[in-house]
Amino acid sequence: MKRPLALLLALLTLCGCAAKPEPAAEEPTEVVVFAAASLLETLTEIGENYKSVAPGVTLTFSFDSSGTLKTQIEEGADCDLFLSAAPRQMNALQDAGLLDEASRVDLLENKVALVAAGDGKGVASFDALAERLPSGDVLLAMGNGDVPVGQYTQKIFAYYGLDEAALAAAGALTYGSNVKEVTTQVAEGAADLGVVYATDARSAGLSVLDTATADMCGQVIYPAAVLKNSRHPDEAAAFLAYLQTPDAAAVFEAVGFTAPGK
Repeated sequence: MKRPLALLLALLTLCGCAAKPEPAAEEPTEVVVFAAASLLETLTEIGENYKSVAPGVTLTFSFDSSGTLKTQIEEGADCDLFLSAAPRQMNALQDAGLLDEASRVDLLENKVALVAAGDGKGVASFDALAERLPSGDVLLAMGNGDVPVGQYTQKIFAYYGLDEAALAAAGALTYGSNVKEVTTQVAEGAADLGVVYATDARSAGLSVLDTATADMCGQVIYPAAVLKNSRHPDEAAAFLAYLQTPDAAAVFEAVGFTAPGK
């Protein structure tokens, strides 16, 4: 009678060992990145490259105007890392106490460009644009006033003493809610000329007629920072660090971005 009991206990022990579940594979950590629309092509490429660097991290990008993204962050949107096309939006978030200030860096510099898909009706420079716009015989696409590229355009208008409201009333202006919309209007011929970033002009195959100087609109600096309420601050900081490596710089520089001050 003892042998069957011993055999039964042995079988139960074996079954118990076999029933142990395999350890579950770790889920990838999702890092949510809000980035200016002008970074769409470069960050998409860099994100693909980053998979081999950090296979346990999934990057989820949201691209739009920096003003729209700023508002979404202020309203509590889930975001780990923010890359703005201008300091103004980043400054507002910093003033509101929403950034990990120690993480903030000036990541990139861009140029504001006057572009066209064709000959731009003979307008070859910002000087010529300032002369022709008030006549109403050319149509310029620009960003809205809450969009960095639109704010840079407004500074250019101020530099030349142009009245934006008067130009709009004369039908000389058309607007886009982000730089990609402005670029599309020019590329599709809905506007004769546009003011966009030089990097967007290159990506869209538009002709750069002129670039604005710092005296005209200031430096075009792209700051980046980890959000204070990030769910994954270490992973977000690691990706921000990767964006400052030579490998990432090569992707940025291929379309015309530079390191600030260079």
